[in-house]
Amino acid sequence: MRADKAKVLRLLKTAAGQIEGVVRMVEEDRYCMDISNQIMAAESVLKRANREVVKAHMCGCVRDAETDEAREEKIEEMLRLLEKLM
Repeated sequence: MRADKAKVLRLLKTAAGQIEGVVRMVEEDRYCMDISNQIMAAESVLKRANREVVKAHMCGCVRDAETDEAREEKIEEMLRLLEKLM
């Protein structure tokens, strides 16, 4: 992985902490909207972590592919990922 490991790990640990908090909120039968807001916050952090990984892939793995065939394969991977995101 070419992404900034420290940054990605920090984001993932933040999301994990938020999810643990959401689990506690559900267990404590907290207000639905508060739970929903916390779920959205965790999703946002996970999206930021994913952006870092994808950006590093594009700026490193795709750009540095040694052959045209390898580069095309990496581009196809990115297109499949974009399809999932849309």
